[in-house]
Amino acid sequence: MDDAQEVTYEYVRIADAITAEIAAGRLPLGARLPGEQELAELHGVSVSTSRRVRRELVRRGLVKALPAKGTFVIRTAAVEGGNAETPPPGQ
Repeated sequence: MDDAQEVTYEYVRIADAITAEIAAGRLPLGARLPGEQELAELHGVSVSTSRRVRRELVRRGLVKALPAKGTFVIRTAAVEGGNAETPPPGQ
């Protein structure tokens, strides 16, 4: 494998793309994200993967999920830090 090519979980790749959309202002504060089914269809993944995307964005502090309402942007910059699957940047 090429050293420049990084292996990444699909849900992390999608979460990174949504994070970039938020940071660029294309998803402003208060914007509602697509539901789990729609997100899965948009990215060609399973609903369980789209659920992981949402959980990752919540973990990053960018969105808040409100039961029966949806998932909404609450910050425009990710909170620093990581977990076992997504370590902090530079590691």
